[in-house]
Formats: sequence, structure tokens, C-alpha cells
Amino acid sequence: MITWIKQLKMAFGVAFLWLVCLIYFTQGFRSFVWTAVSYQLKDRLKLSPSASQFVFSIAFFPWSIKPIYGILSDCIPIKGKKRIPYLVIATVMSLVPWLILGENATSRSSMWHLTILLTVQNLGSAMADVVVDAMIAEAVRCEKALFAGDLQSISWLAMAFGGICGSLLGGYALTNLEIDIIFLLFSVLPAIQLFSCGLVEENSMDSEVFSEFSNSSDSHLLNGKTNNLDEDSSLEKKSNVTVRRRKKNQKKSTKTKFMPGKGKSPGKGKSLAIQWFQSLKDATYSLCHAFKQPIILRPMAWFFLAHVTVPNLSTVMFYYQTEFLKLEASFLGTARVIGWLGLMIGTFTYNQYLKKMKLRRILMLAHVGLAFLNLFDIVLVSRTNVAFGVSDKTMVLYGSALSDAINQLKFMPFLILSGQLCPPGIEGTLFALFMSINNFGSTVGSFVGAGLASILNISSGSFDNLVLGIAIQLLCTFIPIMLLFLIPKEATGTAS
Repeated sequence: MITWIKQLKMAFGVAFLWLVCLIYFTQGFRSFVWTAVSYQLKDRLKLSPSASQFVFSIAFFPWSIKPIYGILSDCIPIKGKKRIPYLVIATVMSLVPWLILGENATSRSSMWHLTILLTVQNLGSAMADVVVDAMIAEAVRCEKALFAGDLQSISWLAMAFGGICGSLLGGYALTNLEIDIIFLLFSVLPAIQLFSCGLVEENSMDSEVFSEFSNSSDSHLLNGKTNNLDEDSSLEKKSNVTVRRRKKNQKKSTKTKFMPGKGKSPGKGKSLAIQWFQSLKDATYSLCHAFKQPIILRPMAWFFLAHVTVPNLSTVMFYYQTEFLKLEASFLGTARVIGWLGLMIGTFTYNQYLKKMKLRRILMLAHVGLAFLNLFDIVLVSRTNVAFGVSDKTMVLYGSALSDAINQLKFMPFLILSGQLCPPGIEGTLFALFMSINNFGSTVGSFVGAGLASILNISSGSFDNLVLGIAIQLLCTFIPIMLLFLIPKEATGTAS
């Protein structure tokens, strides 16, 4: 393990490796602060479950438009640099909202002020995710391709470690600290991230490279995080964006140099504005042309509809667990840790036993499993478990582990199929679009869940119709199974 890390340090430099690990650790550690946000909406603002779900849906929308950030950073360099300036902007947007929420009581007490600040914060987090993925891709593709899998693995480890730490410490912090202090404590991580951006030096590009996006046939990795509207929004993992050749590293210095390469000069008479516009136009056209192909459009439509047709009642269940079952924040943090372990088990199960199976069958089994989990929730809400001597905490722990494991079985085919469908030359940006569609489907599913809770009059302290709501969710879980004809018949869970 130590030898492996030393090899990565020698290959990429300490500063670059530190920045990558810090960003992914922060993405995982977000559960620390988003748990506090959930309690702020419920206890301080006294919002109903449907209103809280609405706030989360709006706040996480920036994760649904990630290709925009990738195209902008590819096509419009800032002072000749494509990555570090955007990463600095993204980090500032991630940092400032938490400082405002920590220092200004008014911003925490207004639903709309809070929603706007949380949306800005997610905009910064999503943009940082796109930019660091592009930096990783350029590093491994052009210089140290041998270490590509290693760099991806260490980013996974950093994110998982951050998620476990955030879940454990988040419950403890809510029990012992005020919410404003939690917001300020979390702001330390993006502050360190902002400082760390200055440790990685990016060479300035020639001013005439801006149309390279449309000429290049290479691509660079982009990792997307599956947006879990509860806390994490952290499990989307890594795909590809556009890559450029870079110069060889200069001699060692105190700063790690990150150097995007030069492309072909497009012609000397054009203004920067025209070059930027043409580059954006070509990138958008290529993206739309590829996405309109039926072999790509149909499977992506299935994954979108699989989210939209199933109401998301996760926020309602959070209210039920904290208000009716009286489960404390520290225990819910422990449940999230169990969820992370369940996700790892789901990944292992898929790789060991399911990857050679047809995707249609895998996705069908995943939705049958989700329907079983709905029955699990019905048993909990109807209090049937008490009659059989099973505690509420046991039900919640097992439910959390099984939920994340089964959802991972559904997400892994999405990653594999997306990779298979991406045509050469625009793999990264198109994959980012796939991830955004998946995230947008989750957002719409949360809106549908909020609407269902409102129609059934499920509110804080009033859960009489929650069993009915879960029963409707269970029935809707079978709708995507009827739409599996959209998935290629012969596709398997192994990337070709």
C-alpha cells in the first residue's frame, strides 16, 4: 500500500495527488453537512416533507447540467488556462455559501435564501468534480497512462473514506454542536482546497487553441457522482472528457506542473470571441448529433424514466424516522456508514457474479429488489416488525445496507452501457451528458415524490397515509421493468 502511494507520488507529484484526494474526500464528506441541512429544514424552518424534498430537488439541480461546465472549460480558457481558474471559481462557490450560512442567521432562517445558497454550493461542487476529472484524464492519458486505474482507485478510496467519516462525525456533531458551527466547520475543507489550487501550476496555452475541441479525436475522463438527494450526492464515478497533448514535465520544483497541450492553430485572423463561439457551437453540435442516434437515445430514455416513474420518498422517510420512531442523529449517521458498506458489497457482487449477465436481466432483478425494499418499509411503517419482536433500528440498518447495495447493482449497468455507447472523439462530454440525465431523472423523481406526499397529506407529525404512499411507490417500481425493451437485447454487464 505504502509502495503504491509512493509510486503515484513519483508519477504525478505530491501536490496534484493531494488535490485529487482532497476534492474526492470532500465530496464524500458532504454527508457531514447535508445531514445538518436536513435537520435545519425540518426542525428550524418547520418545513413539511414535501417542501423539504422540493428544496433538495432545486439545490441538487446543478449536478444535472455537468456537460456545460466541461464544454466551457474545454472551449473558453481563462488567461490561457483551462483547469485551475475554473477549479478556483468552483471552490469559491463551494466555500462562500457555507460561510454565509454559518455567520448569517437570516440566511439560515429563510427557505428561499437557504435554497439559493445550497444551489450555488452544489454548482461549485459539480463544476469542481468536472474539472478535476479532466485534470486526472489529461494526466493519465498523456503522461502516465499506466497509472490510470491506480489514480481512479485512490479517488474512490478517498471518496469512500470521506463518506464514512462524514456520516459518523455528522451524527455526533448534530448531537453536540449548533448547526451554524457545523456549517463553519465544513467550510474548512473547501478553504484548504482553495489554497491547494495554488500548489498545482498549469502552463498557459497558446491563445489560438480554442477550436481544438472540434478537431481533436481524443477524450479525457470525467467522473460523475450519482446524486443522492438525501446527503451524499457522492457516488457517481468516473468517465471521460476531452483530452489534449501536453508537454513533458519540466524539472522538479516545489509546485506540480499541470500542462494541457497545444492544438492546431485555427487561423490567425479570427478574434477570440469568434473562436470561442465556433468551438462551443461545434462541441454542442457533435453532442446533439450523437445523442439523437436511437442506439444511444433509447437506453438513456430508460434510465431517465426509471427515476421519473418511481416517486422518491426518501425525505418523507427521514421525517418518519426522526419524528415518529425518534431515531437520533448519531444512529442515522451509523446507518449511512452501513449504507456505504452496502454499496461496496453491491459493487463486489456485481463484479463477481453479475457482469456476464444480460443487462435486461440485471436491471429487472434490481427493480424486483427495490420492490422488496418497499415491502421492508411497509413492514416498518405499519409496525409489523414490532409484533414480531424486530427493533426499528435493526430494520433501518438492514434497509440502509440493502438499499445502497441494490441501487449500486442498478447503477453499475448504467456505467457500463454508457461507456459502450459513447462514440469515439466525444466520449467524455457525452458520458457527462449521460450522468446528467441520470441525475436529472433523480431530481424529477424527487419532485414526483414531493407531489405524492402533498396529495396524500403526509406532513410532519401526520404519517397516516405513508403506508399508502409506499404502496404506490412499490407498484411504480415495476413500470421500468415493462420498459426494458429500450435496453439493447444482447448487452451484457461487461464493457466491450
